Amino acid sequence: MSQSADETDAAEYRPLLFSIAYGMTGSVGDAEDLVQDAFLGLTRARQAGTTIVDHKAYLATTVTRLGINHLRSARVRREMYVGNWLPEPVVMPDDDTGPAAHAELADSLSMAFLVLLESLSPVERAVFMLREVFGYGYPDVARSTGKSEANCRQIFTRARQRIAAGRVRGSAPPPARAQGEELARRFFDAAEGGDLDALLGMLAPDVVFLGDGGGKARAIGKPVAEPRRVGQLLVGGFRRFRILGLSLRPAWINGRPGVVTYDAEGRVASVIELDIADGVVHAIHSVTNPDKLAHLGPVSDVVRLPGT
Repeated sequence: MSQSADETDAAEYRPLLFSIAYGMTGSVGDAEDLVQDAFLGLTRARQAGTTIVDHKAYLATTVTRLGINHLRSARVRREMYVGNWLPEPVVMPDDDTGPAAHAELADSLSMAFLVLLESLSPVERAVFMLREVFGYGYPDVARSTGKSEANCRQIFTRARQRIAAGRVRGSAPPPARAQGEELARRFFDAAEGGDLDALLGMLAPDVVFLGDGGGKARAIGKPVAEPRRVGQLLVGGFRRFRILGLSLRPAWINGRPGVVTYDAEGRVASVIELDIADGVVHAIHSVTNPDKLAHLGPVSDVVRLPGT
């Protein structure tokens, strides 16, 4: 068979597959590897003479099962992780191209949501995500996970209850991109300017700050809650940014507004994402772990801990 058919499938389905794999793993690199493995499996199956009628279904099933296996092998590493665990940030390109621009990823796979998914088992995560995020029917969910439809319904109900119990705020949708970017601009201007009162006016009563340094970079080891404490943390943190010579560049991260910080040499130092709803910031996620920033470009060492 000609290779053009596979290439056409790759162009058409890769964004969806990346979104599924990223939702399963929370890792850009692992998601790309899973998608590549799925296409490799498709190629081998076709070379072996296997007739595959629905390439999309075949690939989605393969990626889902690879994701389940990946999570099972990664669970011990997650349990031993130093400090808060946050997913690798996906910075959306300005021209809305590439896998990161896929609609499901932009709308549904925020950092806050991915953190909640960590409370689920690998199979629960797959069932919940395929059903809730991607809108798959139960027959498709059952095929992708290798479970019966009745079992998938039960798994989904349990997973939804667990996710609902873990939410720290209501289910209000995120703001439109323009509105989110405007609030983020005012938020970061206030943080850079040390304007605590302005920050307090933009923080929800249930606001929480989470930092992920992975034991390799400076980060707050535990969640910080309560508006004044979070505001003071931000003012102090951005004061340190100025001392270190870091600059901020607005970005759209996991479907939410935020910034990427760079050192004087243009290397990535951190990514900060804002979870906004009802016109205020409910959560701030800051990633400084260099292992989770490498896919964005050269990584700075200005916040790296000595000896790491």
